[in-house]
Amino acid sequence: MLPPKDDLFAVLDESLTDVQEGDIILITSKVVAIHQGRCIPIIEVQDKDELIRQEAEKYLERDMTAQYPVMLTIKHHTLIASAGIDESNANGHYILWPEHIQETAKEIWEYLREKHYVQNLGIILTDSHSLPLRWGVLGVAIGFWGFEPMTDLRGKPDLFGRPLTMTRQNIPDALAALGVHVMGESDECTPLLLVRGFPLHFTDVDKSAAFWVEPKDDMFKKLLEAFND
Repeated sequence: MLPPKDDLFAVLDESLTDVQEGDIILITSKVVAIHQGRCIPIIEVQDKDELIRQEAEKYLERDMTAQYPVMLTIKHHTLIASAGIDESNANGHYILWPEHIQETAKEIWEYLREKHYVQNLGIILTDSHSLPLRWGVLGVAIGFWGFEPMTDLRGKPDLFGRPLTMTRQNIPDALAALGVHVMGESDECTPLLLVRGFPLHFTDVDKSAAFWVEPKDDMFKKLLEAFND
C-alpha cells in the first residue's frame, strides 16, 4: 500500500484467501487512510501543528507535552498523538487518519462477508497510542464492526459472592493491543491480521454506542477538560 493512494480491497483479495465463520480481521488505520487518499506531501504543509489542530477534535499545545515532539490530541474517542498524523512508512507524505471510520469498517465487513460467504465476521481498525504513566505504544481500536464490543460482568458474583458493579471487558482494544504487537510498528509490512477461534457475540448492527464514552460522562472527565476544542 503506497501513498498517496492505493487499493485496499486488492490487498484484501490477495491476502485473505481463507476467511471462515467467526474470524476477526484487524486492519491498520494507515492502509485504510492510503486507500482513501488521505495523504498530503510534506513539502506542501507550511505548519504541521496547524494541520494537527485542523484534524483533531481536541488538543493540547505542543509546549504541554514536555520534551516530546508531539501534540496530544483526542480524535474519534481516542487519545492519540498528533491526531494520528503519521510520517513513518509514508514516502514523503503526512498520512492522516481515515475518514468515516465506522462506515468504513462496515464497508469492509460487507465486502468480506459477501466474498467469502460467511455470516459471522468481526472487523477492527487499529492504530497505536500511548497510555499515561507507561512507556511505549500499544494497539488501540479506532473502529470496529460485526460484534458486541463489551463483555458485561456487572451483577455477576466475584470469587466470594460479592456482585460486581462496574466491570465490563473491552474486547476491541484487547484484540487491537495483541494484534498490533504481532503486526509490528516499523518495516514488517503486515497491515492485516486474521484472528481465529476467539469467542465473540456477532451482530450485523452498529454497536459503537455501547463502546464509546462521551467526555462529560468519562471517569477521566477532569483530565480531559485540559484539552482545547
